Amino acid sequence: MKRKFQIFFIYSLLFIITALLYNERMLDIKFIRENKEIVKEGAKKKLIDIDIEKLVGLDDERLKQLKEVEDLRSEINRVSNDIATEKDTIKRNQLIEEMRSVKEDIKQKEEKLKATMEEWQKLMLQVPNVTSPDVPVGSDESRNVVIRSWGEKPVFDFKPKEHYEIGEKLGIIDNVTAAEVSGARFTYLKGDLVLMQFALLNLLLETLTNAEILEKIAKDKNLNINAKPFIPIIPPFMVKPNVYLKMARLDPKEDKYYLGADDMYLIGSAEHSLGPMHMNQIIDEKQMPIRYVGYSPAFRKEAGTYGKDTKGILRMHQFEKLEMETFCLPENSIQEQEFLVAIQEYFLQMLKLPYQVVMICTGDMGKPDFRQIDINTWMPGQNAYRETHTADLMTSFQSRRLNTKVKRTDGKTELVHMNDATICAMGRTLIAIIENYQQADGTVKIPEVLKKYMGGKEFIK
Repeated sequence: MKRKFQIFFIYSLLFIITALLYNERMLDIKFIRENKEIVKEGAKKKLIDIDIEKLVGLDDERLKQLKEVEDLRSEINRVSNDIATEKDTIKRNQLIEEMRSVKEDIKQKEEKLKATMEEWQKLMLQVPNVTSPDVPVGSDESRNVVIRSWGEKPVFDFKPKEHYEIGEKLGIIDNVTAAEVSGARFTYLKGDLVLMQFALLNLLLETLTNAEILEKIAKDKNLNINAKPFIPIIPPFMVKPNVYLKMARLDPKEDKYYLGADDMYLIGSAEHSLGPMHMNQIIDEKQMPIRYVGYSPAFRKEAGTYGKDTKGILRMHQFEKLEMETFCLPENSIQEQEFLVAIQEYFLQMLKLPYQVVMICTGDMGKPDFRQIDINTWMPGQNAYRETHTADLMTSFQSRRLNTKVKRTDGKTELVHMNDATICAMGRTLIAIIENYQQADGTVKIPEVLKKYMGGKEFIK
């Protein structure tokens, strides 16, 4: 046991050192130039095709053109001073003509620089984050690694049904009417299932705003972390394209709902508008960590899932989520992610739902992610674990683009580290409860922890 702890400690130390190495320079152009092979390999592992050599070449051209423009601006300043002091009219007119010529030259070079900058920026935005040393390498979800499991799968003396069969018979899920009103992949939730959704919301808001509970969660996982409570937020449900781009969550665009008349996107998750809350801000170190929990609808076209999970409420165009977003000091970001995962596990254990914690491989994780951990919850009607939670550590990848920094007690400023994590995707959590708590007579037993929020009811029937 002692040896296992020593190995874990050494590995964790290596992990932290690696993360800090990448912190302040994470995917700025200086880091890319000095570590081209690392960046190329990182993009390859994430299955992202980007020409790093072309990017570096463009950067050379950008720097060259920038110097030319700055030199010409210096020339204008010199000539302007000469004009101000020149008393000879002829010479003065010659200097004015010279300045006109320089200004015209600047205009042409600035236009050229602008075009180069736009192409450079476009390539820069395609560069993915590097990944943590403990992330498994793989091309798809088949290479994800289960790192731990919890809970006993329920045993039934009947064949368990899928959630939509149960929900339709109980009159709490109505996809048929929703299809007539809004189309496929929409639903009406009704009656006690709506009460259960808000019971989950109330339970979680009570948990996440309670310092004592959060301290216990951190202590139980041996996390040396400030268990500061979360601030509840109802964020905007729309976001500007340039802000979405800075969050590195705009792609794939075909999965987003775009409102052309307003040049806005509907958010796909609350963190898309929670993350930019401190854009262009410098946060005092004494305020850290900052933790938000946002409740919002999520709008997704599910463009790449034609014919997949079409029944029930597993994969919808509109659903609700409760999402955690945190800003912390670079040296604490790994433990911060582990803390968010611990909160997710605490929630599922309160509901007594069996689950697996999964380390996501390089080819299955998002472009801004340094490290991604998912939780898959057991769905007995489907006889499978399905994803219900995710926790993404971005380190400084997003904060660099958002220009979100922290001022340390020594007066220095640096980029903050950012984490986001699902605490409850409402639809999928309701599915897990319906399927795990289904009864032989077609009713659904209400989890003990939710009863007080549902007027003491025992069953949905």
